[in-house]
Parts: sequence; structure tokens; C-alpha cells
Amino acid sequence: MTYRAPLADIGSALKHGAALSSAIEEGLFGDLTMDVVDAVLVEAGRIAGEVIAPLNRVGDTYGTPFKDGTVTTPPGWKEAYHAWRTGGWNGLSAPTEWGGQALPHVVNAACTEMWQAASMAFADGPMLTMGAVDALSAHGNEQLKRTYLQKLVSGEWMGTMQLTEPQAGSDVGALRTRAERVDDGSYRIKGQKIFITYGEHDLTPNIIHFVLARLPDAPPGTRGISLFLVPKFLVNDDGSLGARNDVRAHSVEHKLGIHGSPTCTMIFGDAGGATGFLVGEENAGMACMFTMMNQARLAVGLQGVGIAERATQLALAYARERRQGRVATMPASQSATIIAHPDVKRMLLTMRALTHAARAICYATAMALDRSERSADAAIRKTALAHASLLTPVAKAFSTDIGIEVASLGVQVHGGMGYIEEAGAAQIFRDARIAAIYEGTNGIQAIDLVTRKLPLDGGTAVASHIRELRDIVATVNAGNDPTLGWTPVRFGDAVESLARATEWLLGHLDKDADAALAGATPYLRLFGMATGGCYLARQALAAHRLGEEAGARLALSRFFAENLAVQAGGLERTIVEGAPSLMSADAALAD
Repeated sequence: MTYRAPLADIGSALKHGAALSSAIEEGLFGDLTMDVVDAVLVEAGRIAGEVIAPLNRVGDTYGTPFKDGTVTTPPGWKEAYHAWRTGGWNGLSAPTEWGGQALPHVVNAACTEMWQAASMAFADGPMLTMGAVDALSAHGNEQLKRTYLQKLVSGEWMGTMQLTEPQAGSDVGALRTRAERVDDGSYRIKGQKIFITYGEHDLTPNIIHFVLARLPDAPPGTRGISLFLVPKFLVNDDGSLGARNDVRAHSVEHKLGIHGSPTCTMIFGDAGGATGFLVGEENAGMACMFTMMNQARLAVGLQGVGIAERATQLALAYARERRQGRVATMPASQSATIIAHPDVKRMLLTMRALTHAARAICYATAMALDRSERSADAAIRKTALAHASLLTPVAKAFSTDIGIEVASLGVQVHGGMGYIEEAGAAQIFRDARIAAIYEGTNGIQAIDLVTRKLPLDGGTAVASHIRELRDIVATVNAGNDPTLGWTPVRFGDAVESLARATEWLLGHLDKDADAALAGATPYLRLFGMATGGCYLARQALAAHRLGEEAGARLALSRFFAENLAVQAGGLERTIVEGAPSLMSADAALAD
């Protein structure tokens, strides 16, 4: 089976989970209506399911052949990309000034999930182009915007993000790519970058590289990094393409998954240096790049959601058809579909519940970004930005961890067939694995959450978030609905575990940083479980309150509470008590 966009689930998560309906009613998005949003989602779902998804297997088997410095994308991808970009999807949330549609980030997030579910390898390139638009819009000078922004917004040209070097992965400050000033105001870029997504391809006539490099007199570390725009082809004054720039792809990596996405080693300066143009100010490149990276981190989180959704759809379809064994009431001559077996049912419910929770977190992050940019009240904008900053590492790391776990469960549901490539579950598992690594490893996201985001504004951002979760629990509890079982109790326990762990970490950041860092990854998991579970409950209750069919959503929320949120207490103990055994265990790692 191929992918079918889960429009009902996406719509519910948008309207009730992320409160898009309320935001539209209050006028946050001008004259936008839910009817328009629904129409956008329907068309996005059609393109994802009918145009992009059928090419997913083609991309996996064909790969990205590289010859004489040129990458050939899989058959059908050029046509699919042309249809996608001419539909205006690349500029969905981009400024209207440059040809975009200025729709909410949260609507673009829903569409991004669909592109990623349809084909993660295909969607990788557009994802980075959207990030390039954000960086250039926020930090580029008027000349750069006039020359490049409209073509990037339309998708006529694509963008890349170039940070990583052989000796500088997560430690960006160790990069060695050099930039030299030229009298005409441009710069000459020399160096090497690795693991560059869509660094070379044949989908667009020009590729606009956003490259981090260091000036000769720059201070050490990340304080001395600048961001440069380096086009594959220079652009003439009339907007036409000019000479080829001094940048090339040296090779393409052979990877575990996302085979249709060309991952390149890039060389700058074979003939004296590639021409680059400064974005922002000298030695302030990290601030500019973080504009691009923060949007990309949310998009990668949505990759996790999309890949989990596709794995769940495939596993459910298989479990409804595959017959194996029988249930207790069956005669010996009959067999049951495997979805009837409790263990398979548990796996499928776990897949669906985790997927919905990750979706809720990502959409909430996107809505916080929207409020941080569009609210007329400066105090609301500030609070919303802090909330978006707090949620972004969770959206990225929790959702991509979920993508891997759900994809693995999908293989398990298929049994032996899941290990056979033709079934499709194996490709989903292989594709999912990279998302926890790129755009900042999930360990880096956990460190960022604990060391930078928890102390924001003296801890007020996380305190406000915990109050929000407590309010959700109180609402669930006030319903006094016996069909919810232990839902309010279990979610209440999870939120209080999160509150106690947060207080412990904030108390140890200064006096015992290693102990705090030892608990960072389990803390992010606890944060995601408590937040995702509560958001599921809020979404289900809102749908029920409005008279919509919510039985399945309430049941899924209860399953999450009674089967998954119960992990919160163990995670809390790991955070608070686990550091000594971790820090004193070097002997267990010795040869």
C-alpha cells in the first residue's frame, strides 16, 4: 500500500490540539478561514499521496548516481518536483512580498508532515530551501533578497545548509572553511563541507548554498563564524545565470536510508575561491544560521511524525489482512487476522498513540512560532517565542525518536515479511534512522533543552508550560467520565514527575552540571511523554465537547495514559538518581 494523508487526524490536531480554530476566530491570521485551511490540506494530501508517495520506492532503489560532478535524481522526481513547486507549496508560509502565501507556520507544518510521509528523501531538499528562505528573509541585505529570494520562495532554485566538516560535526566552532574579503564587497570561500543534503542535483538550474566560514581575523570558536550565500551559478544583473562558481560536489555518500536524497561532499576553491556574499554581519553567522536551523529542526521533527504515520498505516493494513493463529473463541479450523491478537494490538496502539503525541507537540511548536510573529501584543509575542524555543528541541528529538521506534514496531508487526525489502517496512525503518542524527543530534537537543531552554527567563517558560499541562489534567479530571479510566491520574502523575525533575535539574545546573547533563536525555523523553499525552487528552476532549466523533481519540488518550505515560516515574528516578552510577561506571567501558 502507498501513503494516504490522514486528513481527519491532521485536522483535529490543528483545530483542537494546536487551537488553530481559536486563533483564526480571534483574527490572528487576518481573513484566513478554516474552509481555506481544509482546502489546502486536501490538495496537499492529494499531491502527497498521488504524486510523491509512488516515487518513494523508486528513490530507494535507484539512488542518486554521481558521474563527472553531476547527480541524477531518480526517475519521475523532476516531474514531481515541478508539479510540487508550481503548485506554490514551497512558499506556503513565505512572505507575500517575495511571492509566498504567508499562511501560518502551523498549516505549513501539517503539509510538511505529508511531504515527509510521502517520501522523506524527496522532501529533504525543499525542507532546506524553506529554511534558506527564512534565513535570507531575516538577515539578508536588500540586494541579496532582490537577487535570490523570489527564486527560492518559488522553488525555482533550491537552497542548502552547509555546516559540517570532517573535523567539525556537532562542534561547529572547529570548522576550518575560510573566507577572504574582496575589494568589491564579496568574499572568496575555500574549504570542504561534508554530509550536505542536496548539495548537487538536477531538479533546479541553480543551487544556493548557505555556508559557514571563518574570516582571517575572526575570534576563535563559534564567535568567529560568518554566514555566506554561495550560488552554484553566479547571477547576472538582469537575473539570468552567469558563470559557474568555484564550488563542486566531490562525491555522494552511500547511506543506510533516504537513498533518493543526494548527500554530498562539497569542495570550495579549486580555482582560487568560490564567490560568496555575506549574510548578516561578519562573525555573527551562528545567529543567522540558527534562524535556518530552528525551522529545520521543527521540520525534522515532522519527518519523525510523517515516517511514523507511514509506518503505522502500513502495519495496520498488513495486520488487518494477515491471518495467523486464532483467538480463544475460534474453532480450530479458522484463523484470525493478527490485529485480533493482544500483543499485535498493543504494538499498533503504541504506534498510533506515539505518532499522535509527536504530531501534537510539533503542531503546538508551530503555533507558538505563529503567535511569536503575528500577535499584536508584544508581551504575548515574547511569551510565545519562549514557548516555541522551549518546545523546539522536544519537537525535534522526541518526534524523531518516536519515528525510529514506530518504524521498528512496524517491522515487528510484519514479522519475517518486515525484514524483506519488498514489504516496504524495512525502507521506512532505514529512512527513519537519520532524523535523530542530523540537524543537531538528539543528545545535543537534550543538552540544549536542559542547559539553555529550562533557565530561560529565570525558568518562567518551563514553569508556564507545566501550568498549562496541569490545567489540562484538571480539565480531564473535572469531566468525571468513567470511560477515561485512570487517564487523569496517570497524566497527573506524569506532569508532577516532570515538575519535580525540572526543579531538580534547575537546582543542579550550576552546582553539578555533569549530574544535570547525565539526566538530559531521559528528561527530554519525560518532557515529551508528559506533554504529548496531555496534548492528546486536550485534543480529544475539545473534539468531544464540540459534538464531534471523538470516541477513538478518547480511547487513544486513555491507552497513552495507562500504558505509556506510566513510564514517567521511572524516567524521573533516572534523572534524579541516575548520575552517580553513570559517572562512576568507566570501568565497565574499559577494554
